[in-house]
Amino acid sequence: MSTRAGIGYDSHRFADEGPLILGGVEVPYLLGLDGHSDADVLAHAITDAVLGAAGLGDIGTHFPPSEDQWRDADSIELLRTSVAMVAGYVVNVDATVICEEPRLGEHRLEMERVLSEAVGAPVSVKATSNEGMGWIGRGEGIACLAVVSVDID
Repeated sequence: MSTRAGIGYDSHRFADEGPLILGGVEVPYLLGLDGHSDADVLAHAITDAVLGAAGLGDIGTHFPPSEDQWRDADSIELLRTSVAMVAGYVVNVDATVICEEPRLGEHRLEMERVLSEAVGAPVSVKATSNEGMGWIGRGEGIACLAVVSVDID
């Protein structure tokens, strides 16, 4: 068995409507995120990291936005499906959400619970701002970075 690491990144612009879903949790906010699926930037970054660690490509390869079957898809289900593709198991996940608003502190533990259940391993979620710099700092959207360790059979 070997341990491999994968890194994932995703970003989405804010949309005028729709719920804001992060880590499978609906976060009360006046804006949602724009995307083909439910636009869960946190779940997408973790999915990319899982697939990358296993050498299985990326989220767009397996769930392309050009295919209508993935429109409004539940990103936690896409994450579960990706974890099931791995010939081994996820050891842990560390993720950082980058946004000016909304504040995510009170939702962090629920995100960790939902994501840990989906991947079958401990998940750590952190949040930070971009200190007012760039498109994130102007409040145009949210980005996320994730690192995953996977033991491959």
